[in-house]
Amino acid sequence: MSTETFEFQVEARQLLQLMIHSIYSNKDVFLRELVSNASDALDKLRLAALRDEALDADVSDLHIELEIDKDARTLTVRDNGIGMSYDEVGQLIGTIANSGTAEFLRELKEAKDAAGAEGLIGQFGVGFYSGFMVADEVTLLTRRAGEKKGTRWSSRGEGTYTLQEVDEAPQGTSVTLHLKPADPTNQLHDYTADWKIKEIVKRYSDFITWPVKLVGEPPADGDGDGPAEPETLNSMKALWARSRDEVSEDEYHELYKHISHDWRDPLETVQLQAEGTFEYQALLFVPSHAPHDLFTQNSARGLQLYVKRVFIMDDCEALLPPYLRFVKGVVDAQDLSLNVSREILQQDRHILMMQRRLTKKVLSSVKGMMADDGDRYGTFWREFGAVLKEGLVSDTDNRDALLAVASFATTRGEDESVTLEQYVERMGEGQEDIYFITGESRQSIDNSPHVEAFRERGIEVLLLTDPVDEVWVDVVGEFQGKRLQSIAKGEIDLGAKDDAESEGEREKRAEEYAGLLGWMGEQLAEDVKEVRLSSRLTVSPACIVADADAMTPALENMYRAMGQEVPRTKRILELNPDHQLVKGLNQVYGEREDRTDLTENAELLYSLAVLAEGGRPTDPARFVKVVADRLGRSL
Repeated sequence: MSTETFEFQVEARQLLQLMIHSIYSNKDVFLRELVSNASDALDKLRLAALRDEALDADVSDLHIELEIDKDARTLTVRDNGIGMSYDEVGQLIGTIANSGTAEFLRELKEAKDAAGAEGLIGQFGVGFYSGFMVADEVTLLTRRAGEKKGTRWSSRGEGTYTLQEVDEAPQGTSVTLHLKPADPTNQLHDYTADWKIKEIVKRYSDFITWPVKLVGEPPADGDGDGPAEPETLNSMKALWARSRDEVSEDEYHELYKHISHDWRDPLETVQLQAEGTFEYQALLFVPSHAPHDLFTQNSARGLQLYVKRVFIMDDCEALLPPYLRFVKGVVDAQDLSLNVSREILQQDRHILMMQRRLTKKVLSSVKGMMADDGDRYGTFWREFGAVLKEGLVSDTDNRDALLAVASFATTRGEDESVTLEQYVERMGEGQEDIYFITGESRQSIDNSPHVEAFRERGIEVLLLTDPVDEVWVDVVGEFQGKRLQSIAKGEIDLGAKDDAESEGEREKRAEEYAGLLGWMGEQLAEDVKEVRLSSRLTVSPACIVADADAMTPALENMYRAMGQEVPRTKRILELNPDHQLVKGLNQVYGEREDRTDLTENAELLYSLAVLAEGGRPTDPARFVKVVADRLGRSL
């Protein structure tokens, strides 16, 4: 048969070089592209055979073969699928040399950003040309199912390519790559090595529908009955595409460990199948332990993305919000807007649609875990509660769902945690607010002076110890109409300790201490904005509180740790009028004209209040000196 030679135009040659050298970041993906094309061809043949019973095509053993010839340094990818006619080869494979290439390059150069450029490239479906990354020459032999003659296409990816009609060609398509020498420094591996081919297929094509077989070479000494039986390289076990009752827990766990590189079983398996105009399946796993890099800024996160069972991306961050970054799993879509290299997603409403659906499904599973298995939920919240609460700040759409699955430590008991709904249900008569306190550890805030009066009156307080708690309580503000109120901020009026104590008696005591409070406010003016009597203390002599709208010290420290300047805020010193030390100070203040020693007592009392909340005195050296001097005088 005659062979026709076509010459690449200058612009087309430049475009081909761009495809070969610039688009793909990993040369291994050439095999993914060719196997994906072969899988599509098999799908098309199966569909064509169902539609046309008269089609003269063999569909009894549809498969993909990979054949290595180490002596000739060739790798052949062969399928017995739909194949192509002579004209289709010219249209599909020869598109790059068609007229209009110059116009395409002009549009490419005028594209305002990389995503736009990749979108234009994607119009040409150039996965086939990725073979030139690893091959000096590519030969394609194909015959369309139902036709008698085949077509051979060949090119070195330089100036020309050839087309030839042939009499003898098997049904389907085979692509033979004449491989370049291995060059490890340029990430060009030896693709005649069996182990390398197996590794690539396992990574990218393990779950495609059709078997991918590696054809063995005949024995070198000529003995035996010919080449070994072809070895099937892919599992074809797309567990997400099978119903739950068809898959064992061990199979799910094995897939999770393969995806996550975790040796432990997952805590929860979540399966989702979406049908309709946009179809996709998802199989997600909640780990049983938080990874060590959960709060590291550049930690890997995201789900594995497949399109029609072909692996596309390892860490697709767009499929779940950052606060669900611990979730592992697979999403397999039927159709997505990918760029030419399939490595970057185009902006697509389907991605946002999937993210919303997957997020709701994960939160729904957590809620089910909470209702049905308290122990597993307890493990989940202990490991991931801190990161899940980030969503209360960032995800307004799912805030109610997040609040419904959140639980918090409480003053009610060491081992007890409570949801906001449970807290509201057991609020005492007359209580209008949800009380909480934030701090670095449960021990420090559970013993905080701020909690004393609440504990004495049996009022429950939420103990919030995660850094994000400093932020979300202000963002959320209320729950079921009940205000979230910090017991370390603003004035707290818990009423009289004793019903017999009248308003007049409280006013009388305020008047009794007015002189001391004013004098201490003057002495401590550099550190506090006000000194006042407290209704929240029962045991401790003093505590530090902030204004209702002021930042807590912990939040100030967080901002400073992030490199942000935060102005120093003066806070309020509250005194317990029933404490012996405060009573003594008030008595001495009234009796003495010389209050030099009393000034040191005021400084010590303030420093003790700062220490009680986990802070440090303004001048630690002076604090130590004053304490040491007073201890010495007491001996």
